[in-house]
Amino acid sequence: MARGIAQVIDRSPFKLSRVLTRRPVESVHGIPGHKIITQNPTEVIEHADLLIVCCGDPVHVTDVVDQAIKAELPVVTMDSEFQVTTGSWFADKGLITEAEGDQPGCLAALRRDALAMGFEPLVYGNIKGFLNHDPSETDMNYWADKQGLSITQTTSFTDGTKVQIEQAFVANAFEADIYWPGMLGPSAENVEEGAQLLADVADQRNSESGKPRAISDYILTQGSPGVFIAARHEDYSRSYLSYLKMGDGPFYTLTRSFHLCHLELLKTVREVLEHGDVLMNNTSKPRNSVATVAKKDLAKNHFIKHGIGSFDVRGEAVMIEDAQDHVPIGLLMNARLKEAVEKGQRITMADVELPDSLAKNIWQKIVSGSANGAQGAVSARA
Repeated sequence: MARGIAQVIDRSPFKLSRVLTRRPVESVHGIPGHKIITQNPTEVIEHADLLIVCCGDPVHVTDVVDQAIKAELPVVTMDSEFQVTTGSWFADKGLITEAEGDQPGCLAALRRDALAMGFEPLVYGNIKGFLNHDPSETDMNYWADKQGLSITQTTSFTDGTKVQIEQAFVANAFEADIYWPGMLGPSAENVEEGAQLLADVADQRNSESGKPRAISDYILTQGSPGVFIAARHEDYSRSYLSYLKMGDGPFYTLTRSFHLCHLELLKTVREVLEHGDVLMNNTSKPRNSVATVAKKDLAKNHFIKHGIGSFDVRGEAVMIEDAQDHVPIGLLMNARLKEAVEKGQRITMADVELPDSLAKNIWQKIVSGSANGAQGAVSARA
C-alpha cells in the first residue's frame, strides 16, 4: 500500500518528501526516489506539510502520530487498526482523518452523499466474500503468496479481524451501534438481500428501544468488495424511488461496489490541504472497540508476538461499556499470558502482560473516559 501511495504521489502535483520504514533502508524497493527513505520519524515530520499513515501497527503508529500532532501536522490515515485503538486520543488535538480508499473511508463518502440526498441511514455495511475464524497456516501461506500480501494481512482478512476493526471504527465515527459482540454478518445471495436483512434488524431494534440509531455490520456474499448503506427516505419519495429502480421501500440500498485504496487517498489529501476537512475519525469519546478472542486453548506464559493476523487470537467488535476489561487486539503485541485461556474466551487485561508503551497508556485513558459514560461526537462532515 505504501508503494502504491508513493507512486501515486510521485505522479501528482504533490511532492513525496520522506518515507518512514522500520526495515533496513536498502531492503525497501518500489519507492520513487530511494534516497528519501528513512528510519527516523523526526526527519519525516520536519520535512512534511502533511503525514500519510498506512502501517497497520497501532503501537508504532501511535508514537509517530503523537510527534506529528505535536508538530501541528495534519494526519491522513488509511489505518483502521490505529484509528480504532488509539486514534481517539488525537481526534481533538489536531487534524486527523481517515482517507477514502479503504472500506471505512468509502462508507464515509457514501454516507456524505446519502445525507445530501435526504436518506436516513439504518445500516453502515461492509461487503465480505469469505470468512474462516481459524484458518490454517498452510492455507494462509498459499493465499498470501498468491495475492502478494503478508501472511499477517491475509490472516487478519480471512479470520474476520479486519472487518471487525473497520466496522467498530465506522460505528464510532457515525454514532452507530454494534448490534452484539462480533456483529451479525449474515450470508446473503446479493448485497440488496443482505442490506434488507440488516435494515429489518435495525428497524425492529429502534422500534423496541425508541432510540433511533444505525448499526454497523457486514454481510457475506459473492461479488465485488465494496460497501453499502441501507436507509430510509421520506414517504413522498417512494413513487420516485420506485420509478428510479431503487425498489418499493421502505428501505433502500445505496452501494459503492469498489474501493481503490491508494488511488482514492489523494482525494482526501486535497480536501485536507485545501479546506481542512475531516472525512472521519474515531471521535474523542469512542463507544466501540475490538476485543481479543482466543482461537484455541492457550497456556499460561504463552507468548503472542502480535494479535492482528495471529494464529492464536482474532478480533471481535464490542461496546466498551460492556467489556471495559478487554484487551484491544491492536495493543496485543509482544505479550505474555499470565493465565491460561480457553478457545473462544475473551482475553482481559488481567490475563496478559503488555509491554509499556504510549499506546497502552493512551488506551487506559480512553477506556477510563468511556467508563464515565461520555458520549462521542461525530467528526465527519455531512
